[in-house]
Amino acid sequence: MQIENPLQQEFLKPAFIIDIIIRRRWILIVPLILALAVGSYLTVTLPKIYEAETLILIEPQRVPTNYVQSVVSTDVEERINTLSQQILSRTNLEKIITQFNLYAGPEFENMFTEDKVNALRKNITVHTTQSRRETNAFSITYRGEHPQTVMNVTNTLASYFIDENLKVREAQAIGTSDFLEAELLSMRRRLEEQERKLEAYRTSNMGELPEQLETNLRILDRLQEQLTERQQGLRDARSRLDMLRNQASAGLLANQATTGDTGPREANPLDPDALRAELARLQSRYTDKHPDIIKIKQQLKDLEANGTTSAAEAPAARREPTQITDVRREIENTAADIGRIQSEIMTYERRVESTPKREQELMALQRDYENLQESYSSLLNRKLEADISVNMERKQKGEQFRVLDQARLPKRPVWPKMQMMFLITIAAGIGIGGGIIFLLEYMNAGFRSPKEVELTLDLPMIALLPFIEDRKTRMVKMLNWVATGLAVAVAGVMLVVFAALTLKGVEESLALVSKVKTLIL
Repeated sequence: MQIENPLQQEFLKPAFIIDIIIRRRWILIVPLILALAVGSYLTVTLPKIYEAETLILIEPQRVPTNYVQSVVSTDVEERINTLSQQILSRTNLEKIITQFNLYAGPEFENMFTEDKVNALRKNITVHTTQSRRETNAFSITYRGEHPQTVMNVTNTLASYFIDENLKVREAQAIGTSDFLEAELLSMRRRLEEQERKLEAYRTSNMGELPEQLETNLRILDRLQEQLTERQQGLRDARSRLDMLRNQASAGLLANQATTGDTGPREANPLDPDALRAELARLQSRYTDKHPDIIKIKQQLKDLEANGTTSAAEAPAARREPTQITDVRREIENTAADIGRIQSEIMTYERRVESTPKREQELMALQRDYENLQESYSSLLNRKLEADISVNMERKQKGEQFRVLDQARLPKRPVWPKMQMMFLITIAAGIGIGGGIIFLLEYMNAGFRSPKEVELTLDLPMIALLPFIEDRKTRMVKMLNWVATGLAVAVAGVMLVVFAALTLKGVEESLALVSKVKTLIL
């Protein structure tokens, strides 16, 4: 923007501004010296907050996951948050306060323990660093007034994080292993119970099981063949009986066997004497559990129940020809065999008919057993994997926290910000002096230059008379410039000291001053 007022152009000339600064130099130097003094004092006396930071790297599992799968499946960031809650708990922070004698000054005598814990917790910060959407590192920051204590507390917190991470991972792995072991025992009991049910079902339904169907069908076919043969033999025996009866009626059969027939014959079931003789013969050869002995004893009991005790009392039927008696006995035996075979056929038919039902029931039991067995095998594999994972965590081969950058002794405080204080102090000193000069110049109604006179009065200037200085005036002026030089030197020294305090740190600056003093002395 172009300035049209000639007076403003005159006032903005560098020579005019420099002349004002030279004339009112003390108004600029004194506020600057005072500002530097105040800034230096505040730099030394203000309580300083130092910050130490340690970077912890999250190392992945050392053993390939293809061989050993870790049972600790929680997210890293979630686990860090959990560890932070544990480490920043009241109990742990009280240990740190006691260990490093924090908040032990006179100003903290009336401070409650809860307030100390809360103050310490506020000064601790945990920040995670993510790369490719995965948390691969995190940092721990602590702020305090004493650099050495700040560094020690930060390194201690890092050690707590590493130790707690190992404990948590091992505890999770052991807890998972114990849980799987308890589930495995429970599943084993259920599997054994199912095995007993399956065995009891097979035992109680023996003969009707699906794998016995083929055998039952073969036995059933064989029984059908035997039944057919026995029925045919019964029909033949009955035909012979009819024929023998006809011959006996015609007197063609003798009552006794032929004299040449000396072979053993079965005792007449209607003749008690013959039965007793046959019983004595059989008892001489077999035990009382032999079927023929049991049969003869039963026949004797039946005869005694009917009142027949001797051959004389036997009905006339016992005196039938031996051929008829043999045929009748054959018919009775065949009929008994047919009844037995028919009973067996009914039994096997019932088994065959029950096989589909037993198959469904057995399939249900077998399916439950297989499911339990599969679950048991799965739990067993997981239990073995959990045991391997526990050993891996105990040997510290799993995911670990490793300190990448340890906390170092902080040299500069993070509060107050010394660079900012330096700039603010310089700006305040120069600004206050400049502001006073501006007000004085603004309120000055006199003429500052010959050009201003011509422009203001619109009259040409005829002559310019210089100021005539006497000796006293020159002396005062010279002393004024000497004082100005000394003031500028003092301001420069104060500026250098202030810059050293803010940029290098109070401790280093004081140490440097001590070294210089030692060398001078």
